[in-house]
Amino acid sequence: MVGSFTVKKILNNNVIIATHSSYKEVVLIGKGIGFGKTSGSEITPNSAEKIFILKNEKEQEQYKKLVSNIDEDIIGVMNEVIHHIKKRVHEPISEHIHIALTDHIAFTIKRIEQGLEISNPFLIETKSLYPTEYDISKEVVSLLHDKLGVLLPEGEIGFIALHIHSAITNKTISDVNQHSQLVTNLIKLIEDNLKIKINKDSVHYLRLIRHLRYTIDRVISGETVEEPEKLALVLKEEYPLCYNLSWKVVKVMQQALRLPVYDAEAVYLTMHLQRLVNKSE
Repeated sequence: MVGSFTVKKILNNNVIIATHSSYKEVVLIGKGIGFGKTSGSEITPNSAEKIFILKNEKEQEQYKKLVSNIDEDIIGVMNEVIHHIKKRVHEPISEHIHIALTDHIAFTIKRIEQGLEISNPFLIETKSLYPTEYDISKEVVSLLHDKLGVLLPEGEIGFIALHIHSAITNKTISDVNQHSQLVTNLIKLIEDNLKIKINKDSVHYLRLIRHLRYTIDRVISGETVEEPEKLALVLKEEYPLCYNLSWKVVKVMQQALRLPVYDAEAVYLTMHLQRLVNKSE
């Protein structure tokens, strides 16, 4: 990025809004970057630890409003956190994480200070579905503890992992949450119908929830899945309980996603369910 920036607005000592001849409005982040600066001051690119372009007006306003209402220490540490996440994933991530994760962490810290309990009903599923994001999230929690002296509860590791997954896949956090909740609901439906309690540490559980996750991804992307007709007939004949349950699961998935699910998905799911039944007998 060539050329200097002109300060437009100082949000706090660590974050300023600036203008650039080629990029219009940008956010400049760096320890003490706003200290002693005034509107109209010139700033060189190497003064900033992080530069990112505010892509649209809505995002601009969101970030400005967010930063002006959050403790400067949190903003500074969150920039370190996001830099750490980017370094760990080795691929571009959505810049929206600056708003979404910063807002989430600031709100979480406020709740902890107020003595409010934080629970996460999707923790086990999140850990199994997104192991890489979960590991990075543990590092983030450790970093926040070191820098801010705040120890986030275990449930928060799951929530932060979902934010990281959202940034990597460029899905909205509400979609990521919805899909995690859907997997949890489908597992409960399976347990209730098979009258079993699945061991969440077992390899069968891991395979099942990953299968459900990839099924959801295929449905959303519209990926074609061919039905093995002979196998479908055999499974329907041999394992009617699991075959019928797999269709229940498919119907719940269709309703939740509001998208069609290929018949073949029920066939492949039947095999996963039968493995669970064999394991529990």
